[in-house]
Parts: sequence; C-alpha cells; structure tokens
Amino acid sequence: MKSLKTMTVMVALTAAAAGSNAHAAVERVEMDDRFCMTCHGVDGIGNEGIQAPRLAGMEPWYLKRQLELFRDGIRGKHPEDLEGLEMQPMAEILSDESLADIVEWVGTWEYVPAEPTISGDVAKGRTLYNTCVACHGDQGQGNQAMNAPALQGQNDWYMVTQLKNFKAGYRGADPRDQFGMQMRAMTQMLPDEQSIIDVVSYINTLGK
Repeated sequence: MKSLKTMTVMVALTAAAAGSNAHAAVERVEMDDRFCMTCHGVDGIGNEGIQAPRLAGMEPWYLKRQLELFRDGIRGKHPEDLEGLEMQPMAEILSDESLADIVEWVGTWEYVPAEPTISGDVAKGRTLYNTCVACHGDQGQGNQAMNAPALQGQNDWYMVTQLKNFKAGYRGADPRDQFGMQMRAMTQMLPDEQSIIDVVSYINTLGK
C-alpha cells in the first residue's frame, strides 16, 4: 500500500516574448507521511534525547491504536505530557490511508531489542511485576486479547516516563482512552519513582 498526499504547486511560466501574457501551469508534487525516522531513529530504534520510543517490532494493532489516539486528541493533550504534545500534531494530519501505510511500513523494520540504560532493584521489580503479568505476560511478551503491548525489548527510559505519566494522570485521563484508564489505575500500585525504576529494571531481564 502506498499512501500519498498531493500538494498543488502553481508554477508561473515566463513569457517567451515581450508583451505576452504570463501563463500558469499546475505541477502535482507527491509527498508521503513517512517521516517517523526523524524522531524515532533510523529503522525505528528509538531516540532517548527526545523520548521517542522504539517502533521496530511494535505490534501493528498497538501502533495503530496509539496513532489514532494521538490523531483524535485523546492522547498527547495534557500540558504536562511534553513528549505527547510533540507527537499529537504529527498524528493529527494523518488520514486513515496514511496511518495504515505507516503501520505497514514500520512492520518491515527489523526488531532489535533496546539496550538497558537504567539500574534498579531487580528482585523488588520482580515482585512488583506480578500485577503486570495478567495483561503483559510473564515474559513481557504482550497480549492482544488484553490490549496490552509487549514490554520486552522496549526502551527502558520510555517505559519509566510513561509509567510516571500514567501515575500522575498525564496519560490515561481521557475517558475515551479505555485501556489507558486501566493502565493509569494499575500504576497507582507503584508507590514511588524508585518502584517504577525497579519494575522496569526487571522488565529489562525478560526474554533473555
């Protein structure tokens, strides 16, 4: 599938002789919406500097839903969700066709697990993760039936930020985001920032 937007450019033609009227021609320039690598890195491996997560290997159903949430103003509207505020306008311009094309395109990228960047108490994190297993799986493999994405191999700095956002109500506060609201409720079981770091440190060990 190839999704394209068309921009119309008016090109003025210079008159060949003095006194002639200028003419205009219309040139159609095709552009697409495949600009994800600008923020998410080459082949979608993620970019910590701007908190853009790894897309390569992300489930297409989850990526599609998140793009729709951003596009529809359900995610990325809270004034404290700084990264979401940057992403929301990027998705807002997508048509259904463009969105489907991006999801298909991202699906061609090779999955490369992200390297760990944080260190916490893995033993404590294992205990905290027990509440996550029912949805995200014992190995963080995700579960489409529960609308829970894979956590295994995702950027740990991104997971920390999103858990903080859920806990603070910056994400999952919109009643239209059913699964985000569920996740927001679950994060209340994480008492503080250290517990978030611990559980993500444990997630870093999954699938290895």
